[in-house]
Amino acid sequence: MNFSHAKAQNLETKPAVQWVEACVYQGDTIPFVQLRNIYVYPPLKFKSQKEWRDYYRLVYNVKKVLPLSIMIHNTIIETYEYLQTLPTEKERKAHVKRVEKGLKEQYTAQFKKLSYSQGKLLIKLIDRECNQSSYEIIKAFMGSFKAGFYQTFASLFGASLRKEYDAINDDSLTERVITLAANGQI
Repeated sequence: MNFSHAKAQNLETKPAVQWVEACVYQGDTIPFVQLRNIYVYPPLKFKSQKEWRDYYRLVYNVKKVLPLSIMIHNTIIETYEYLQTLPTEKERKAHVKRVEKGLKEQYTAQFKKLSYSQGKLLIKLIDRECNQSSYEIIKAFMGSFKAGFYQTFASLFGASLRKEYDAINDDSLTERVITLAANGQI
């Protein structure tokens, strides 16, 4: 083998240029960069290995379920706004049925993959995002009969669509995890 013709890597690549806003103050140009908020909480103290595992399971579940709850919230807002443009009740009901069918086709497989605890967390996070329980949302769009049916079905598995999110007391640790996860800190 003849290595006399081998070339080294080209190290003369230019660094990536990132443009930032600037402001001029007394003739000097000062770069302006908007930084995201950094949330600082006191360190958690776990009394046992089980508490530690439960916390990291919560972190995993929040990271998996939070995007779904945000997607549900956006879909509800979009559907509600479109329903306001429809002139008759018949057209509104037909649109809700089309949306329900489309959502079932698109997301059923994804929702079936959720564990029991992730499903219960999703119910709470929907309440957090929408400021309404899942039961109230279903009742508003599909009627009280379907809402009652889904509530009965959920109660067979020990869940409740009427479960509310309490960021201050019961769900304070979940709120902490959501804040840190949404900000990319965990």
